[in-house]
Amino acid sequence: MAWVRRTLGDICCDGNGRIQTGPFGSQLHESDYSQEGTPVVMPADIVNGKISTARIVRVSESHVERLSRHKLKRGDIVYGRRGDIGRQALIRKENEGWLCGTGCLKVSLGDGPLDVEFLHYYLSTSAVIGWIEGQAVGATMPNLNTGILERIPVLYPEDKKVQEKIVTVLSAYDDLIENNRRRIALLEKMAEEIYREWFVRMRFPGHEQAKFEKGVPTDWEFSAASTFFGHVKGKSYGGSELTERPEDMPFITLKSFNRGGGYRAEGLKRYSGKFKDEQVVRRGDVVMAVTDMTQNREVVGRVARIPDVGDKGAVISLDVIKLVPKAVSASFLYSYLRLSGFGEFIKEFANGTNVLHLKPDLVTSQKLVMPPTALREKFVSIVEPTYAQIDTLNKAIDRLVPVRDLLLPRLISGKLPVEHLDIQFPPSMQDASG
Repeated sequence: MAWVRRTLGDICCDGNGRIQTGPFGSQLHESDYSQEGTPVVMPADIVNGKISTARIVRVSESHVERLSRHKLKRGDIVYGRRGDIGRQALIRKENEGWLCGTGCLKVSLGDGPLDVEFLHYYLSTSAVIGWIEGQAVGATMPNLNTGILERIPVLYPEDKKVQEKIVTVLSAYDDLIENNRRRIALLEKMAEEIYREWFVRMRFPGHEQAKFEKGVPTDWEFSAASTFFGHVKGKSYGGSELTERPEDMPFITLKSFNRGGGYRAEGLKRYSGKFKDEQVVRRGDVVMAVTDMTQNREVVGRVARIPDVGDKGAVISLDVIKLVPKAVSASFLYSYLRLSGFGEFIKEFANGTNVLHLKPDLVTSQKLVMPPTALREKFVSIVEPTYAQIDTLNKAIDRLVPVRDLLLPRLISGKLPVEHLDIQFPPSMQDASG
């Protein structure tokens, strides 16, 4: 089977596609953003190969028409121009008609010989990301431009059916991973809704008989956080102590926290240095981010519950503290700190010139209102099975991701041939390929 090597720029040109820069700052100002309207994709919205809508900005229809050349179509690929320049996202049906924002680049293949999903997978390989990083310009902040993207060497099978087979294999893994993530999100939402019903709306079991004062039941305890939990500081480290070796200890850093809170397994590093036993976390332990590299406090104050990270556990970095329960269970502590608004409140105490830091003692010195032990235990008895299901789904993801990552470079380079495999295409690809 023939494989072809061409530059991305030539492929786009042949298909009447193009690679273009998003609108400049003079064309789209922060004052143009509105609560309603068409989403604008910024570099921060490019997450795990998709567009995250967690913090997406919007503009009115008048701006969309004015910037119509920056509209996104299904099958386009969007890159961030600065910072983590290897990340890119495939524009899917739900993103069609959105705008490519300031700080982004848009790749439109046009009607060429390359399957866009094949290209999306190809661009996500470590070899291609490394090539792009090596070409980036800028001394302090690497920058991407259209010329660099145009020069990307693309190796692909000439037969488009083979490209589609490769996509089908990889997307099967991605679909399983994504389904598990959606189930985790639903389970977390269920636990959150129970918490809010009981402890925010105050419709807990027996609330009809409870006596309230200033909106709080009179039998709830008002004490310093140190009454309910203590803290352990993480381990300082040097870059030479971070590894990818599976025999080294997993290392919990700022990247281990999801945007909305909760644990994030992707990008987990390993630590080869020395540490104290108390700096090790295991399944069910609660951690908090106490450092932030951004002045808008995006990460500091986030809380995560550690899943099963192996028999040895994981080491926490200096950017993280372990919260040690005293008079509460770890499950209730995690729910309370994440869902009560405590994380949003405490992050405002972080300060620093270049790097924001939250002093751990400030966390445990805050005053908290806690429901009685019996009510906490009743809540935990309901949500603990939910957290157990989340752990099971996270373990399934942990098994799927390495297999997908192992298959990706082999399939995308032709080292693992698929042309003789009898693969059933999903309906969407059947329609596209006839």
